[in-house]
Amino acid sequence: MNESWKPASQRYCCRVCAAELPIATPLPWRCQRANNFDRHHALAVIGSRESVESESVESESVDSESVDSESDNPFLAFRERLTWDAFAQQVGVTAEGRIEAIAALDDDIAAVAGSGFRFTPFARNDGVSAALGFNETGGVWIKDETNNVGGSHKARHLFTTMLQLRLAESLSLAPWSGRSNRPALAIASCGNAAIAAATIAAAARWPIQVFVPHWAGGTVVDMLSALDAVIIRCERLEGDPPGDPCIREFRRAVAGGAIPFSVQGTENVTCLDGGRTIGWEIGSQARHLGIGIDRMFVQVGGGALASCLGASAPVDKFHMVQTEGCAPLSRAWALAMVADADVHAAAWHWAELMWPWGTEPKSVADGILDDETYDWLGVFEAMVRSNGWPITATEAEIVAAYGLGRSKSGIDVSATGTAGLAGLLAIIEQIGPDERVAVVFSGVERPGTS
Repeated sequence: MNESWKPASQRYCCRVCAAELPIATPLPWRCQRANNFDRHHALAVIGSRESVESESVESESVDSESVDSESDNPFLAFRERLTWDAFAQQVGVTAEGRIEAIAALDDDIAAVAGSGFRFTPFARNDGVSAALGFNETGGVWIKDETNNVGGSHKARHLFTTMLQLRLAESLSLAPWSGRSNRPALAIASCGNAAIAAATIAAAARWPIQVFVPHWAGGTVVDMLSALDAVIIRCERLEGDPPGDPCIREFRRAVAGGAIPFSVQGTENVTCLDGGRTIGWEIGSQARHLGIGIDRMFVQVGGGALASCLGASAPVDKFHMVQTEGCAPLSRAWALAMVADADVHAAAWHWAELMWPWGTEPKSVADGILDDETYDWLGVFEAMVRSNGWPITATEAEIVAAYGLGRSKSGIDVSATGTAGLAGLLAIIEQIGPDERVAVVFSGVERPGTS
């Protein structure tokens, strides 16, 4: 393992206002200039290697020098590329200590979830590929996250956040004095992100508040209760300002001292760290298979998954997929293209490009119905860099992808988890039979899951 590449200049920088935070900041969360009157800020990591010739947001796929091929735990295998590892290194934790911290948290999670983090499958699915007319060279490769911790990719994002919290607490770098004085974690979600957050919180014995829609129920709420999460119901009332009432109440809780344990990078930049392990895994697995990926279709709700994959997966072209029942990303892209705005100009015109969806979001893929694509700037950057574009799938395509994905793959995945495949269906006539296409199936089928 080679640690010499981590430069002291590695730091957080806001994509909008360019405000900076040192990478050694114990609890970075969001841009220091963001407030209740101006939420249009988004931290990213600048400076990833000593050999970087110009400063830019990190967008490198994993290389062989930073892979621990001895480990099947992605956080150990790709440890050297984690921003958390750079933070821990700069506050004086040895390499052995950092490895121990990852292993200890993984063990605690396994005690609650039944298993810790391991590489998830990435393989060509013959059934889906044949049904869509691909030849033997091309096809659809599925990254299957349904057997990951909590049944989706969401826990990957929050693993690095909990590493950050536990290390800051153990080194007395946090504003609380110990376990008995821990502030509550907070998240707005009624599905996979909530289950992931509550699972990791239970493993760390940390109190958590989950802000859910007033109508939430079923298996998800039962699971949250079993994990001792405090469930707070939020109703969308007439006369409320635009936006998700759960996000509004979540932000109030954070303003009151709660920790943003969320899967939105604009609220919790550390969640964008662990999410990149999916793309690094895909790169490692694709090299092992001896293939390259021509296109990836990624389902987009709040945008953290798409932003992370765009920064880490070795893919020629990214297509980010939303449903016609809620497509703020596609709307923003169309407006930006009319204005001929590049990604940097888009950041400066946030208010004119990205705002809450105007009507009640609706789709069977209910996990991507975020009123806003919070991490849209990272998603934009991935599409611009790869000459890709967003796709708005019809509800019929969402339903068809759900049926095709489940019946041909044999994976117990939800409609949200197959929404990326719906984007492929939407432009299948533009795809050559020899192209290699990747999708992520994430989120097992659960009544009440989103």
